[in-house]
Amino acid sequence: MKKLSRPWVFLFLLLIASSSQAANSLDVVINEIAWMGTSVSYNDEWIELYNTTDSLINLDGWFIIHFTQKGEQGSTFDLGGTIPAHGFYLLERTDDNSVPNITADKIYTGPLNNNGELLQLSDEQGTIIDLIDCIDGGWFAGDNKTKQTMERIGPDSLGSEPENWQTSQNPGGTPKAKNSVAIEASSEEQIIKPEPEPELLSQEEPQPKLITYPSGIVINEILPSPEGPDEEEEWIEFFNQNDFEVDLSGWQIQDIVGKTKIYTFLEGTKIASQGFLVLPRPESKITLNNDGDGLNLIQPDEKIVDTITYEKAPKGESYNRIDLKWIWSSILTPGVLNQIPSPKIEIEEKQPFVKISEKVSPQIQLATITKIIPKEGISFPSNFIAFLIAIFSGVIILILKKKVEKIKKID
Repeated sequence: MKKLSRPWVFLFLLLIASSSQAANSLDVVINEIAWMGTSVSYNDEWIELYNTTDSLINLDGWFIIHFTQKGEQGSTFDLGGTIPAHGFYLLERTDDNSVPNITADKIYTGPLNNNGELLQLSDEQGTIIDLIDCIDGGWFAGDNKTKQTMERIGPDSLGSEPENWQTSQNPGGTPKAKNSVAIEASSEEQIIKPEPEPELLSQEEPQPKLITYPSGIVINEILPSPEGPDEEEEWIEFFNQNDFEVDLSGWQIQDIVGKTKIYTFLEGTKIASQGFLVLPRPESKITLNNDGDGLNLIQPDEKIVDTITYEKAPKGESYNRIDLKWIWSSILTPGVLNQIPSPKIEIEEKQPFVKISEKVSPQIQLATITKIIPKEGISFPSNFIAFLIAIFSGVIILILKKKVEKIKKID
């Protein structure tokens, strides 16, 4: 191999040294925060960094510290690797599933408080590169209900300025991509726009319309322990008790036992009048524990409208809402009315208790078991009857003999 000349060696070492020099303020900024998680789970939080310079920056030794509203220091997120010039660096919480189809640059642990925190980005020498203080007034932007993230508007402006942040245009934000641009009126529209008349200024501003959600949406049937694989064949069924269609966009189903999981119904999800909606586990990612679990049905205003809990689930049976009761049934009815198997009634013929002597004949035994029939009249011994017949016969013979003797005398 041809050796490098000394000038090239010097330039190479200079390049390495320049990449490890201390960074300046705002060379790397916290660019987007999914403090509310995602529609799949509120645990799927993530943080995105952005390199504002024209050079690659080495993040070995860099770290992010977050402080809670009580001023207590929370977890420290250690960084590492590099971030390209005008490029992005993605941190995902707990695992690499927080942002589907995008590989995380770093996995961290520790949740972000939904009420706001202070985040501090520092280099390996402890120099503060960026700072976002959302302790007092909460997060500057983002929406926990719709899962729209908090995006930075200007990377060259300070992160602790509330006006430098916006709510992303779409749920899920823009991980490892350019932040969404807020829609603003053009200069021409601003010129044409008339000034409000003085009398209109004194009028009260219209109050925001209060959104109400219909009742009558209930959890109707669940299958925690199917005959086949749980991860493929478990499901949850909902029923609309109303006589009109209901839009379930933004509604949530929450697993409340063990490792909690929340599924948010997608935009445009509707359930027909007196109709059913079946949510399979592959879609919701909610695990129904076989040894007992519970579910909450939550409206977009965070009101819990239905709750169900159960203990050990029988294999192959679903848990059914029947009037005001819940009953296990081997008849699975996803998408149709619940059915409960008819109870088996066993009729046992009970015979009266009769004590039978050892030497009674079978015929007498049978008569005794079925029905006891009393005999009419009085019974006499056979010897006595023969004696009476003998006396009666003797009397007759004696009478006949006397009549014969009388006839002879006359002759």
